[in-house]
Amino acid sequence: MTTSTPTVPPVVPPSAAARAGSPPTGARVRPSRPGQPQGQWAVDGREPLNANEVFKAADNGLNVHERIETIYAHEGFDSIPTDDLHGRFRWWGLYTQRRPGIDGGRTAQLEPHELEDRYFMLRVRIDGGALSTAQLRVIGELSTELARDTADITDRQNIQLHWVRVEDVPQIWARLEAVGLSTTEACGDTPRVILGSPVAGVAADEIIDPTPVIDEIVTRFVGDPELANLPRKFKSAITGHPSLDVVHEINDISLVGVVHPELGPGYDLWVGGALSTAPRLAERLGAFVPADQAAEVWHGVVRIFRDHGYRRLRTKARLKFLLAEWGPEKFRQVLETDYLGHPLPDGPAPAAPSGPGDHVGVHPQKDGLRYVGLAPTVGRLPGSALQRLADLVEAVGSGRVRLTPHQKLIVLDVPPDRVDELLEGAARLGLTATPSVFRRSTIACTGIEFCKLAIVETKATAATAVAELERRLADVEPLLDSPISLHVNGCPNSCARIQTADIGLKGQIITTGAGVQTPGFQVHLGGGLASVDLEEPGLGRTVRGLKVSAEELPDYVERVVRRYAATRTPGETFARWAHRVDDEELR
Repeated sequence: MTTSTPTVPPVVPPSAAARAGSPPTGARVRPSRPGQPQGQWAVDGREPLNANEVFKAADNGLNVHERIETIYAHEGFDSIPTDDLHGRFRWWGLYTQRRPGIDGGRTAQLEPHELEDRYFMLRVRIDGGALSTAQLRVIGELSTELARDTADITDRQNIQLHWVRVEDVPQIWARLEAVGLSTTEACGDTPRVILGSPVAGVAADEIIDPTPVIDEIVTRFVGDPELANLPRKFKSAITGHPSLDVVHEINDISLVGVVHPELGPGYDLWVGGALSTAPRLAERLGAFVPADQAAEVWHGVVRIFRDHGYRRLRTKARLKFLLAEWGPEKFRQVLETDYLGHPLPDGPAPAAPSGPGDHVGVHPQKDGLRYVGLAPTVGRLPGSALQRLADLVEAVGSGRVRLTPHQKLIVLDVPPDRVDELLEGAARLGLTATPSVFRRSTIACTGIEFCKLAIVETKATAATAVAELERRLADVEPLLDSPISLHVNGCPNSCARIQTADIGLKGQIITTGAGVQTPGFQVHLGGGLASVDLEEPGLGRTVRGLKVSAEELPDYVERVVRRYAATRTPGETFARWAHRVDDEELR
């Protein structure tokens, strides 16, 4: 096999994309100053250049597990030193949660210990979003018994619990491990959960089943001390479904199912995607990855990040900054020459998505059974409901559930004659396979209720907006060709992917016309990832001065959706409309 230079489309600057009437595909990432040490292990050595690197060098984050079990769980919250509490606990999926009653305007003014409560958010790692009903039931039981009945499905296919005491963590770990779950590297500067197609192995139209690759990576590399000190978090996604259902454009590495004309099914390799305050979409390397080499290629990319990633500044420590400096050609060359020891064949790009990637609704499996995609409201489902859902799924003859990167869940293996029974039972739990366009496409991060970084409330705000929009826009919804995504984020960090939504909302304190400060949002419009409605993925635009208060959010969304419905051209998506029209149309 020989390697040729891959053809990779350039990142389109926002201004050029806007002039062309399409969403921008990335943001400019400023390169580092020439000659200035960036803390790259392979270039500058391993001397720590900031406080985070110091505590990581002093003791591997994985080692805190033993101290939690043998010391902190017995001696309590006050026994935990700050490097463990605010650092290494993350390696095991634990963050201190926000103390109730602290106004969002004080988020940036207070130190972590002033913001935090004596309770934890605990993130259960669920690679590929795959759960048995036994696992789902245990999570639900832990929620009701030890986490005040809280449970949030995240857009990373995890489940987060809240109000967790350090005294209860060993018991939680033991009960999770008894059913094959863990919190290992669910947070921290580590290889975090691997997004996987939620219909892997069952979809009738699947290109390749990514389950064996995900399993191999988890078995071989998750919890490996050699990979547990990365410059920052490392996000992965693997899919073999033609709907491109794992938001591959915004992960550090993505393997996307394709069919090579000579080598058959395998994966197309993407690297360097991430959002936050400097969003950048991933780029293709033009390389085809055979399934039996996929885990090694993943390992090679994560080691490039470990060895060459920038560690001097946390704000420039993601892989996207290294890719921006190197470019895709050099990145591929280093991967093949220094980390794999052999070239990868060139390969085809993925085809346009075949359908919605959230898999909501009833769909055929390859074995004649059905999978049923259900929508909760903004990912929130209490632990008691998770237990009842596990009972329901077993009652209709299934034993498997999958979570999605869109805060939805899917029940697999449903006999066709039991689908109606499942749908009726799910409706009693607040789940539906036929949601409105707004309920289907609205996601929200944790927000100020629990998150120390948040400035505004998100979950209740988004749920209220969904209910209001369903009522107010009942006459418009039948005219819409596709859902209009509404993503609500409590701070600038974009956990809810605001730059890739039709309407993305970044939480901040705003000043009203009357001079009153109030929780609100900066508005991003016209973003989107690969979908049947969007030819190219792109980031949303902002309109100067366009901010809305949380209270006025339903009014604003109703106004802009009605304008879109009234002034769009035939077949024009919201994203294209939002990039085409004048600023005043978007206010």
